Amino acid sequence: MSDNWTLELDADRIAWLTCDMAGTSTNVLSGAVLRELAAKLAEITALRPSGMVVQSAKRGGFIAGADIKEFLSIRTPAEGYQLVRAGQSVMQQLEDLPFPTVAAVRGFALGGGLELALACRYRVGADEAALSLGLPEVLLGIHPGFGGTVRTVQLIGVRPALELMLKGRAFKGARAMSVGLLDELVAPAELAARAKSLLLRHPPKRTAPFTEKLLNLSAVRPFVARQIKATLKHSARREHYPAPYAIVDLWQRYGATGAAGYEAEARSISELMCTPSSRNLVRVFLLQDRLKSLGGDSTADFKHVHVIGAGVMGGDIAAWSAFRGMTVTLQDRSEELIQPALRRAQSFFEKRLKDPAATADAMSRLKMDVRGDGAANAEVVIEAIFENIEAKQALYAELEPKLKASAVLATNTSSIKIETLCQKLADPGRLVGIHFFNPVAQMQLVEVVQGASTRPQAVQDALKFTRKLDKLPLPCRSAPGFVVNRILTPYVNEAFFALEEGIPAAVIDRAAVQFGMPLGPIELSDVVGLDVSLNVGRVLGEAFHREVPQILIKLVEQKKLGRKSGQGFYRWQDGKAQKDAAGDMAVPADLADRLILPMLNEAVACLREGTIQDADLLDAGAVFATGFAPFRGGPLQYAKDRGIMNVTDRLNELAGRYGERFRPDAGWGLISR
Repeated sequence: MSDNWTLELDADRIAWLTCDMAGTSTNVLSGAVLRELAAKLAEITALRPSGMVVQSAKRGGFIAGADIKEFLSIRTPAEGYQLVRAGQSVMQQLEDLPFPTVAAVRGFALGGGLELALACRYRVGADEAALSLGLPEVLLGIHPGFGGTVRTVQLIGVRPALELMLKGRAFKGARAMSVGLLDELVAPAELAARAKSLLLRHPPKRTAPFTEKLLNLSAVRPFVARQIKATLKHSARREHYPAPYAIVDLWQRYGATGAAGYEAEARSISELMCTPSSRNLVRVFLLQDRLKSLGGDSTADFKHVHVIGAGVMGGDIAAWSAFRGMTVTLQDRSEELIQPALRRAQSFFEKRLKDPAATADAMSRLKMDVRGDGAANAEVVIEAIFENIEAKQALYAELEPKLKASAVLATNTSSIKIETLCQKLADPGRLVGIHFFNPVAQMQLVEVVQGASTRPQAVQDALKFTRKLDKLPLPCRSAPGFVVNRILTPYVNEAFFALEEGIPAAVIDRAAVQFGMPLGPIELSDVVGLDVSLNVGRVLGEAFHREVPQILIKLVEQKKLGRKSGQGFYRWQDGKAQKDAAGDMAVPADLADRLILPMLNEAVACLREGTIQDADLLDAGAVFATGFAPFRGGPLQYAKDRGIMNVTDRLNELAGRYGERFRPDAGWGLISR
């Protein structure tokens, strides 16, 4: 009896093996699913069919991969090896079947799901936007473990296989077809029939093109591997992210051939599973899942969004909402103020959709609305005007009588407390913060901010709306700077103080990047805009009696605002910071701690004050909004891994050297070790 697989044999003796994992909307290759698959394959072999189609009963996709939660129970490489070899054995059983097999793929086939498809002789994909074939294991600090490092190279060749594994980005239908990952790309309604037809014809099995086979020769591999590793160094340091280097090492040594290649794959992934990097990346993946699950308590349906303020943030929020399929009305004081936002939206749609009809459709959903008539019909109204309390309150007074009773009234403020903004509303309980980060299209995280009087249902509706935008909502309470700017500002300010001491900007940024941050704090400030950094710094400085760096104030007074003005701490040319040779000097020994530990300290303060519910949510916010090194798992996880006492002792040491701003927060005692 199988709970997850069903088998049917049709009149032409074609076996139809269907995966339908019980109790979930998505198929994953858990241990139980793999064991049942092995039993089904033995059963099918005894039936001696003419061929077999492997398919999914789930509407959303084929198979998403291994069960990530099972990784958490693996304590040693030996345990990981046993799990991986068991999976490899089932895939080999599938590959060795004495009749042709085809994977009929609709939607996604990711990780172990794609490895299962690779073990079939053929693969047919349903030609639709959702079709996505990928090996994203590197994003979890590991690499494919069910034979993927071998079979991808054998099937499609060295370069596309390494691209698929090293970048972790899936191939869409046309690309998968062009590299040979798919044998056929067919209309969705014809998927089953075309899969069966392929079995009945049983053409020769695909292999990598001749030029790719040349790259796989033992004499050539070391030269190719050297080039790939040199490129990798620019995006991932081996000590931070060992998995991509392990992929290249496996290929260079074994050339994706034979039993030795599979054995080495199992040994390698088993070691990677137990590294701190993988543990933390898996943790971040599960935190992302937690954020994606929020908003389930709302029954609201969002079809129309009204955005007030057509500046960079308001215009981009409007464009993203239209991109996600909603009707959007965009309001500002004149058509001239709205037109630039519409032009940006047009350009964005053209780049993202790459289809004139789809672009026209998206633009038809985004409407200019100078009079603001759309507010009365909207399920969500988002205020994104300049940061001025009186102006926002006056706008709400004009808006409130027009809104539907059930409409979400939201502010995109980055620094003003909700309690202040809602003071003059007849119904202050309806105002909620929905704080986007710039650039809207790229930043995953959105803070959903609850004021003291905000109704819980308004928060739930805002969470659900954020998920409809395919963003990650971070629920938090109203406080100066909320969560993200609150923990980021001490990090950035310390960089400014170090700059005032004479440490070059490029050296400061290098210290942060060596720690694992995607951008250094100086370059990040230039990208965000120094006027924005100063505004947030002043709000937090006033709230917590902290000094605002003079060097930041002076640059803003000089209208040197960073990348957008062409000059900030760096000179910007063609969108890139121009860094001088002074950046080659050695990084001071305590500089990384000076930058990072204030962020940890502020995170603890947020937790102690109840601005955010728990440490996991705070770590998620830091990773997905500030770029805090994902392989470290977030600021509080990093503190635990490093040792709470080590962190607080170091903070006290830095306080003695640089000032009281480093003194450990009282909340450190609440952090679980």
